[in-house]
Amino acid sequence: MTALEPRDGTDAARLTPPATDDHSPDPLSDVPLAAVEGVLGRTYRALSIGIVSVVFLIAFEATAVGTAMPVAARELNGIPLYAFAFSAYFTTSLFAMVLSGQWADRRGPLQPLATGITAFGVGLLLSGAATSMWIFIAGRAVQGLGGGLVIVALYVVIGRAYPERIRPAILAAFAASWVIPSVVGPLASGTVTEQLGWRWVFVGIPVLIVIPLALALPAIRRTASGPADPATAAEPYDRRRIRLALGISAGAGLLQYAGQELNWLALLPAAVGIALLVPAVRGLLPTGTVRAGRGLPSVVLLRGIAAGSFIAAESFVPLMLVTQRGLSPTMAGLSLAVGGATWALGSFVQSRPRMEAHRERLMVTGMLLVAASIAVAPSVLIEGVPVWTVAVAWAFGCFGMGMVIASTSVLLLKLSAPEEAGSNSAALQISDGLSNVLLLASGAAAFAALGGGAVGAAAHGAV
Repeated sequence: MTALEPRDGTDAARLTPPATDDHSPDPLSDVPLAAVEGVLGRTYRALSIGIVSVVFLIAFEATAVGTAMPVAARELNGIPLYAFAFSAYFTTSLFAMVLSGQWADRRGPLQPLATGITAFGVGLLLSGAATSMWIFIAGRAVQGLGGGLVIVALYVVIGRAYPERIRPAILAAFAASWVIPSVVGPLASGTVTEQLGWRWVFVGIPVLIVIPLALALPAIRRTASGPADPATAAEPYDRRRIRLALGISAGAGLLQYAGQELNWLALLPAAVGIALLVPAVRGLLPTGTVRAGRGLPSVVLLRGIAAGSFIAAESFVPLMLVTQRGLSPTMAGLSLAVGGATWALGSFVQSRPRMEAHRERLMVTGMLLVAASIAVAPSVLIEGVPVWTVAVAWAFGCFGMGMVIASTSVLLLKLSAPEEAGSNSAALQISDGLSNVLLLASGAAAFAALGGGAVGAAAHGAV
């Protein structure tokens, strides 16, 4: 990574919320309270608790659903489509991210956030009621629409409501909110799956939606609602970018399908998918992303490489442990649980003020840890290798991810003007999601080519 400098014209004053009573000067100082408070200070407390609750919900869903997924796929006779259950989420979220970026820049993040949380819950219910693997996948796709809307809207909230000096801290809090779900989620999901059935994992999680709705939305309405500059008329939606977003989702889906089929006829959807993806990627990501151009393009590219490689590998780990090493869903999930704590630790490390001067070095170290953990995980396919090897490797990998993911988010907001935070955050998440889809498609193709479906069927028969 090259040294990155703030975008001209971006300063903390432009990113500080409008003056309210909470911003009144301290009686003993001429400095406004908001200028010295932390994320849990009086000015930001309600907002911080609210949006961290949203992330907590997403974290609990990710850890719980990942634990139940192998059992759901087996009962729905969908082991050959296992990767689709993950990639469907990321494929539809690509479109939702672009829509959310434009929506949030023009009308504020409140509406896309509320809509996204609702869609997220509807998708979970649809998957929980599925009678076939394709219906299950459709539910995951609806959930992805909600997740895409939510994640970009949250970045816009951070860019508008928090001054630059405490953004690393709120992003570290996001990572910390994964700790409890990472430990409790697999245990709760595994227990529910084994005692009541996997469907209750999906049907039960939407109950938690009430918490972030009650806490986050009122606080966002007070601090970050409306357009970035109320005095300026909002620009119309960029229909070209929306068409490109549809293209990138459709192209990614076609490539996933082609990789799953593995026959000569699959070359046609693969070619169409590539034809849709190439112009969409060029139009939606910052110029110079592919060649790692200085500044924002290199940040966006690195985010995609880190997130895509790690998530694609992690998606197959529980299935590997259940079908090849005979672990229960609970134990397979718990083997990755420690990663939530180390991810939060990595994010906490990058949030320290004295680490700001070493951000590029932190990111390089983090990427090396991620690469090492992915390389070590498949070793548990060898019977002589203890299964706890995965837990240790993933703990180090998640520590690296905590530093990399939070740092890329900090740098993106640092390089973005307030009115561009939504679009640039969407570009960051598109890089993240597209990399997930493409690498999951590659993994699914390898899984099918090496007889993964037959292995899953054999494991199902043995249960």
